[in-house]
Amino acid sequence: MNIFAETIAWLTNPKNWTGSGGIPTRLLEHLQYSALVLVIAAAIAIPIGLYIGHTGRGRVVAVAVAGALRALPTLGLLVLFALLAGSGLMPPVWALVILTVPPLLAGTYAGISSVDATVVDAARAMGMTELQILFRVEVPNGLQVMFGGIRTAVLQVIATVSVVAYLPLGGLGRYLFDGLVLQDFPRMLGGSLLIAGLAIAVDLVLAGVQRLVISPGLTLDSSGRQKAADNLTAAAPAEAAVQGGTP
Repeated sequence: MNIFAETIAWLTNPKNWTGSGGIPTRLLEHLQYSALVLVIAAAIAIPIGLYIGHTGRGRVVAVAVAGALRALPTLGLLVLFALLAGSGLMPPVWALVILTVPPLLAGTYAGISSVDATVVDAARAMGMTELQILFRVEVPNGLQVMFGGIRTAVLQVIATVSVVAYLPLGGLGRYLFDGLVLQDFPRMLGGSLLIAGLAIAVDLVLAGVQRLVISPGLTLDSSGRQKAADNLTAAAPAEAAVQGGTP
C-alpha cells in the first residue's frame, strides 16, 4: 500500500475522528488559536494602518518595520518567546501576532491610501470631520484592498499556527509533529491535507463575505470611479452653499 492510500485510510478511520486527539477536536483547537492571534493582531495593526493611511505620516517607517517583521523565522521566534516567557499558550500566540501584524497593517494603510484624493477633498469641502471622512468615505472605499490584507493574514495564520504543536500544544499541527516523531508519514500527510483544506475553506468563506459587504460600486472600472468622484466633487459646492444658507 502506497503512502497516498495509507493517508486516505488514516483520514477515513473512525478512530481518528473521536476522542481528545480526534480530527474535530484538533480542528477546533486550530481555529481557536488562529482566531486569538487574528483578534490581537487586528487590534494592533488596523488602528495604526488607519492612522497612517489617513494622515500619510509614518508610512516609510511602517513599510520598513513590516518588511523586517516578515523576514523573521517563525519557528525561531516561537522558540525565543517560549524561552523568555515560559510554557503555555500566550508565548506562541505573541510570536504569531508579530508575524500577522505586517499583512494587516500593509493592507489597511494601502486600502485607505488608495481612495481617490478628489473624493476625500470633496468630503472635506462638505464639512465632514476627519473621523467622518475616515469611516464614512475612506474605509468603505478602501475596503476592497483592506480585505486583501485580511485574507492574506488569515491564510498565513492558519498555515503557521501549526508550529504551536512544537511546544507542545494542540491544533492540526499535532499530527505533523507526532507523525514525524513516530515516522508515521500518512499521519503527517493527512495533517497537511487537513490544514490546506481548512485554509481553502476559510478563504472561500472570506471571499463570500467580501462579496456581501463590499459595495458593487467599488468594482467599477477606473473611468466609473473617476465619474463618481467627479459627481461628488461637483456636489460639494452646492452642499456647502445649502449648509451656509441654512439659518
